[in-house]
Amino acid sequence: MTVRVMLVSPAMNAALREARFDGDAPLDRAGERSARAAAAAVPRSGAVLSGPSERCLGTAAALGLVARAEPALTGWDLGRWSGRRLDEVGAAEPDAVAAWIGDPSAAPHGGESLRALVERVGGWLDGTGGAGTLAAGDGPGATDRSILAVAEPAVVRAAVVHALALPPETFWRLDVPPLVLTELSGRSGRWNVRLGRPLAAPQPS
Repeated sequence: MTVRVMLVSPAMNAALREARFDGDAPLDRAGERSARAAAAAVPRSGAVLSGPSERCLGTAAALGLVARAEPALTGWDLGRWSGRRLDEVGAAEPDAVAAWIGDPSAAPHGGESLRALVERVGGWLDGTGGAGTLAAGDGPGATDRSILAVAEPAVVRAAVVHALALPPETFWRLDVPPLVLTELSGRSGRWNVRLGRPLAAPQPS
């Protein structure tokens, strides 16, 4: 049975501006304003979910969504690197960073490898056609077989890699800016992807 999964990347926060491995930092004021301005462009959906991070939940709220936190959409666990700046880690542990980028199975930070991230997100994506997930919504679009989820950029990238059966290394070639909608439609083993488009308030006619 086919389903449409719409993934919205969260708005900007200070950690992203500083190229910092996000330690679950909330939105900053500019990010919250951007999300509120984009609220009218959010598509309707039968079920509304969010990654459990403050950034994702804050974005969902600013977009006017009542979202259920979904543990499977947790951001990439980067272990002891969490909260540190990329340039700081690169200077202190250049070999570890090289291994992390070059080997999808490596987890020198003690957290989750890239391969494990793709498998986790892919498992959730392939299970989205289940009644439990689709029953989460009761809004105007509740009869749709569709899911809208606010998810960290790494989760969105992992979902695209899984959906198109791409090599895990392709993850590093994908860019997901803030407040961008990526749509996946299909079912386990057969997904189509509509690459991200920015959410923007409708222009006056």
